[in-house]
Amino acid sequence: MVKRFSYFILLLLTQKATFSQSIDKIINAAEVERIEKTLSGDQMRGRKVFTPDIDKAADFIAAGFKKTGLQPVHDKSFLQEFVMLRINPVSAGGVMNGKTLDDKKIAVLTGETEVSINQASGYKQIIVHAADTLNVLLSRLQRIGGNYLLMVDTAHRSYFERLKRSRSLYSPKGTIILVLTHEEAGEYSIQFKQTVSAQPLKNVVGILPGKSKKEEYVIFSGHYDHLGVGKPNAAGDSIYNGANDDAAGTTAVMMLAQYFAKLKNNERTLVFVAFTGEESGGFGSQYFSQQYDAAQVMAMFNIEMIGTESKWGTNSAFITGYEKTDMGKILEKNLEGTDFKFYPDPYPDQQLFYRSDNATLARLGVPAHTISTSKMDSEKFYHTQEDEIETLDMKNMAAIIKAIAISSTSIVAGKDTPSRVDAGQLR
Repeated sequence: MVKRFSYFILLLLTQKATFSQSIDKIINAAEVERIEKTLSGDQMRGRKVFTPDIDKAADFIAAGFKKTGLQPVHDKSFLQEFVMLRINPVSAGGVMNGKTLDDKKIAVLTGETEVSINQASGYKQIIVHAADTLNVLLSRLQRIGGNYLLMVDTAHRSYFERLKRSRSLYSPKGTIILVLTHEEAGEYSIQFKQTVSAQPLKNVVGILPGKSKKEEYVIFSGHYDHLGVGKPNAAGDSIYNGANDDAAGTTAVMMLAQYFAKLKNNERTLVFVAFTGEESGGFGSQYFSQQYDAAQVMAMFNIEMIGTESKWGTNSAFITGYEKTDMGKILEKNLEGTDFKFYPDPYPDQQLFYRSDNATLARLGVPAHTISTSKMDSEKFYHTQEDEIETLDMKNMAAIIKAIAISSTSIVAGKDTPSRVDAGQLR
């Protein structure tokens, strides 16, 4: 019995050592540096949206996904192309139930320059009550497409006013008119005018189909855009290279794709995405989220700024919104026996949970969290020209990426499913 037990222990240790060697061959400091050096190099000129420079980065990421063996999203392309609309409202008004509508109570989501409707126009009317979750409803309607008139309870005034202030919109599939009121619409007429200009954007997306749970998705993401070129600093450097923000996260996504593609044992479908437009409003993640039924997305690992040590030193990172689901607990369980430690976000006053590409899907209930090491109270190179590869720790980055891979194991395998975010409690 003792010999059998000793043999079993030896077998486990051997398997663990073999696994460690295997992951080290795929995720290591040299490979981290190769990808990071390209994405944050001067030739990319800061990867600003709407410039040829970000297209170079997109092509590099797409080529990496193809070489890794991922499947493209559609039409044999890894580029998820869409149009962002720059809008500028000109006028809004109308009459409802015999009362004049104040333009402050009308918000319109449309790509049209002019809209004029009445009760005979065929718009589906939806009453949005105080207890409803407006952002979740809008996301569903935008994914479905069509024309809607939403009568929005004044309890949603804050979110309604945020919609009115927005001057950007990805290309919608129809028109949604929102009226802030307690009343239902009987007879009405509403008119709206705006100027519209279209600007193309693209996410880079690759898929590794699951085995037994193909319709359940686990997402690994990071944003590949940054700030581009600006005024030279004292050293004469004008390029915002964005090595940590967020070439580091994109590097992690590319390496995780390599790792899981080599394993070929994912039961759930894995989606690897490099988002565009995070620095200018999160439009890449907003568009991406509309392509999926949020109920089918089991988890999202968004990776942002992992190039520097966390406040706890190496072999550690934090998870934003840790308390909103049990996903962090699952990751910690999978990391037992390793030297790595995940912590709750130590900067709650910074509202980081809402400031990265995880937020859109989190607002739809997805356990979507950002993993980071950035010391947000003292990260001296944040959004400066000094955010270059020389300031990053390649060895620690590799350790963080390996930790993400290992910690996600039971979720990728379909054995663990994190609890959902209570979307009604999110601001």
